[in-house]
Formats: sequence, structure tokens, C-alpha cells
Amino acid sequence: MKRDSPVLEAAELETATLQDRIDDAWRRGGGIVEVESGVHGIGSIRLRSNVTLLLRSGAVLQASRNLADYDGWANDALEPVERPKPGDPNDYMRNWYRAVIRLHRATNAAIIGEPGSVIDGCNTFDPQGEEGYRGAHGITAMFATNCVFRGYAMRRAGNWAHHFRMGRNLRFEDLAIDAGHDGIHLRQCDSVEISKCRFRTGDDAVAGFGNSNVHVCDCDISSACSAFRFGGRHVLAENCVVHGPCDFPFRGSLPDAVKKSGGDGEPGAGRRNMLSLFTYFSMSGYGLKENAGDIVLRNIRVSGADRFLQYNYSGNEVWSTGVPMDGITFENVTATGLKFPLCAYGDAAVPLSLALRNCRLSFAKGQNELVRGANLNIDLSDVEVEGVDGSILRNYGPAVEIRATGLKGVKPFACKAEEPFAVVAI
Repeated sequence: MKRDSPVLEAAELETATLQDRIDDAWRRGGGIVEVESGVHGIGSIRLRSNVTLLLRSGAVLQASRNLADYDGWANDALEPVERPKPGDPNDYMRNWYRAVIRLHRATNAAIIGEPGSVIDGCNTFDPQGEEGYRGAHGITAMFATNCVFRGYAMRRAGNWAHHFRMGRNLRFEDLAIDAGHDGIHLRQCDSVEISKCRFRTGDDAVAGFGNSNVHVCDCDISSACSAFRFGGRHVLAENCVVHGPCDFPFRGSLPDAVKKSGGDGEPGAGRRNMLSLFTYFSMSGYGLKENAGDIVLRNIRVSGADRFLQYNYSGNEVWSTGVPMDGITFENVTATGLKFPLCAYGDAAVPLSLALRNCRLSFAKGQNELVRGANLNIDLSDVEVEGVDGSILRNYGPAVEIRATGLKGVKPFACKAEEPFAVVAI
């Protein structure tokens, strides 16, 4: 459906009224601020500690597309925000951090939506933003602790729908995230639960790096990029259904006029294929001081993803420049329609331990190997493969230990690559 987002005038916005109600609740020590059914135009609001924003059924928070409506929080006199030092990679005062709803050092805050409640980011446009068009995030939270986000739909976020850094004890439950960019993006967060969420994201669904103790379960995931572009330690994703192509396109593939207007483009426009089930993500200078690892994907059904695994530490993957990953395990995972071999290129000093147990992998066209990579060891148990006419591994590095039991459809050895390693970065 082709649709442009309305530009709301300042007189139509309820930003100040809603912010006053949140502030009054905070002054009283906390409470519930209700948003009744109907469309409520807002710029950026700040949610504070011990305050729950309750979106009643039919309530729509509709974002302004005027970027000036997102900058007022920097002058917050109630809880002044100190600007980070110049060059701080987490400089939350930069325009890139704009959001419809912001949390800063908030504790015990929540956004709870009744059925039919919506936060509509209206595809805000910023010509100076990321990639020359991305606007405000849906929700940005810095240092949030013990916070809950449940029940609402987040649509058409100008950048990431949920953007959280240095948070702890966070819960995302029963959310529907449509279009926009990343669905839930975490950086340097600890103890996070993501459950019963439905993702239809134009960018990565669950994303981030430098995280620890993250549990994703019972989610329905479709993405025009990666279902998981993630890095961290002690990460478990289980009981999920993952499928492509996505209902919504990656907005970077749409014409500039569509991005500027906030529209959705013509039906079927833009690139919608899912690039990968799991893509490793790690940036230098952020997050974990130890290696990433203890990452497990369990009881997952996958269809229509181009790739099963993308771990490329060879140096040409722009989003894999931080700590390496020492281990990832797939248990009881079924994948159909794969187009490329698994990419598992580990670090020379930190080889990757790749384990597949009770997995069924089917490729849409014939492959010469199941895995392409280096600096790893492989453990396969009860694995069935279709569409590979060759060996387990095309090896671009030193000798690899391969343990395989109950293997079907692929030859149980490695072959040495005769050409340089090459894989398209995603």
C-alpha cells in the first residue's frame, strides 16, 4: 500500500501535555499514565523512573515528522542530562539518538499496551541521518534498569524500533514490530528477556553486541536482513519460527522520494529477502572484554533465509571487528530454502567451535560444501543435509578437527581450498 505520513503541526501535538502528566507522576514517586483510545500526535517524550505509560486499546502515539520536535529533552530541567565527553561512542546527545520515547537512567519504568495500541514512528526522515534518510528511533534507552515493554505494536520507526544501551534486567513481551529498521537492538545490555514477539522488520529483527545473559523465546520472526545479527555471551534463542521473505522492504532499497515522503512504496517494492538466520555482530571498542560465545539456537524452524550462519572474522566484515566468538551451537533446527553454505571463519587465536545437533538443512540449489571457513572445529551429531554434493568443509586455514556421528547427505571430511577465501559481507 502506498501511503505518505502526515506532517503534524506543532499546534496538533500533545507532547507537552503528555510529558507534564509523566512528570507529575514521577514527582509523586511514580504511577500509571494512561493514554486513551484515539490518535495522539507527539514529538519526543521522556519516560521516567517508576512511571508506567499505559496505552489503552485503540491508542495511537503518532510521531511528528518535524525533527525539531525531538530535541527538547536536552534541556530537561527536571532531570538534567549531562553531555558525554567529546568522542564518546555512546554520546546520547547526538542527533542520531533521537527517539519518539526516551529513557535515561530510568529504573522500574514500563510501556504497557492493550490490544490494538500502536506507537507509529511515521518513517521520520532526516537527510543528515544514517544512510542519508534515517530519522528518529522508536524508543531509545540509556542505562535503563528493571524495565518492561509489553503488548503494543511498533510500526514504521524512522530508525530502530527499540534501541537500548547499557541496560539491565529488561523484558520485551508480546510486541508486534512492523516495517522500519531493527526490531530490538541491544548494546552492552545484561539480563534481557524477549518473548512472544512478532517481528516483520525491514532491517535486522534481534540485533546488537556486547550483551550477556539474553533469552529469546517463542517469537515469530521475519526480516529483510538477518533474523539475528547478534553478539554476546550466554545467549539462548529457542522455540522460534523464522521465515522470509519479509512483508516489508529494507527501506534503503526504496527510491529516495519514497524515503523522504515517509511512504511505503508501491506494493512489492524494495528488497525483501532474508539474508541470514544468524549473523555475528561485534564492534571494536564496545562491550565484552571476554570473547563472545555460549550462543545457542534451539528448537527453531527456518524457511526462506538465504544463509544459515554468517560468522566472518576474515577482516572484510565491517560489523565484525570486535571480540571474536569462540562457540555457537544449533540444536533441533530445521532450515529449508538455503542458498549459500554456512560461513564460519574464526579468529586464528580464538578458533570457533561450531556444533550442530539434530539438525536438518536443505539447500535450494546444489552446493559443493556445507561449511566454508577457517580456524574452527566442527561437531555434527544427527545432521541431515540435502542439496550438498561434496564435503562438510571447504577449509581456508590450518587442519580442522571434525567430529561427525549420524551424518547424512554430505561427505564426512574437509577439503582444502585452492582459492582465497571470499564471502560477501552482510
